[in-house]
Amino acid sequence: MPAARPLRIGTRASKLARWQSDWVAAELTQLGATVEIVEITTRGDVEQLGPVAGIGVQGVFTKEIQAAVLAGEVDLAVHSLKDLPTEQVAGLVLAATPPRETVADALVARTGPSLAELPAGARVGTGSLRRRAQLLHLRPDLHVAGIRGNVDTRLRKLDEGEFDAIVLAAAGLTRLGLAGRITELLEPPHMLPAPGQGSLALECRADDQATHDIVAQLNDAATRLGIVAERAVLAALHGGCSAPIAAWGRVDGALLRVDGLVASLDGREILRSSLIADLPAADAAAALRSAEQTGQAVADELRTLGAEAIILAARQG
Repeated sequence: MPAARPLRIGTRASKLARWQSDWVAAELTQLGATVEIVEITTRGDVEQLGPVAGIGVQGVFTKEIQAAVLAGEVDLAVHSLKDLPTEQVAGLVLAATPPRETVADALVARTGPSLAELPAGARVGTGSLRRRAQLLHLRPDLHVAGIRGNVDTRLRKLDEGEFDAIVLAAAGLTRLGLAGRITELLEPPHMLPAPGQGSLALECRADDQATHDIVAQLNDAATRLGIVAERAVLAALHGGCSAPIAAWGRVDGALLRVDGLVASLDGREILRSSLIADLPAADAAAALRSAEQTGQAVADELRTLGAEAIILAARQG
């Protein structure tokens, strides 16, 4: 890394994105780097009407930042990992996945302390098809409606009475110091997260060894194994944001546990698969291959149960 200029970090400008990039910047500073943060507007930030899936392309919160890295305008991209498409962009490499925050979803409610205690027909806001499907499976009487915007915008819509409750990632609320707003944690296996939820993805150019070397020091091996398995489930099912797919991978001693879920949009059909794999001892590369294979095996089982028809129906309507 040239001493003449700082390591430039590309990020979205939202409060949560800035918290994430500021955290990464502080960690890299501790490692001796000089850093600069560059805010980049993404398509997902500009197009705020309708669901994210309706934009019709993957990477709506990442493509512009990735392009800036490839163009040499910034050296490092900081993403919420759940926003990162599973298809690797040529010329980029995932340099690190730092330690994961909680994977849980969070209910923030005005009219009841828990999902079970929301009044019949309560209006619940979420921008996620995965959350919508699982909420309706648990409470078919709810009126689940789409919501867009950053965390502050969504909380404001709740507080102004547009919704009785909203569901967000608990990790984002925690990082922003808003954990006190959570009325109930919707944790797995009760409710499975999006692949990569609660994790950060740090991407750099594949030929930028200096940046890769310092950023790689922020990698957490257990987090990486879990998200590799989760993203393998998503990739094998050709998911993206247009289908209700959930996955949860975590290291348990010498084992990797992986759960996958595919659901119909109305929550009436829920398919689940769970596998446990041994992790090769003292062989990081073999462990990563095992994680990917386990995720693919979970996806294979979900396909056997009928996942492809459910995913196709979700995309069509």
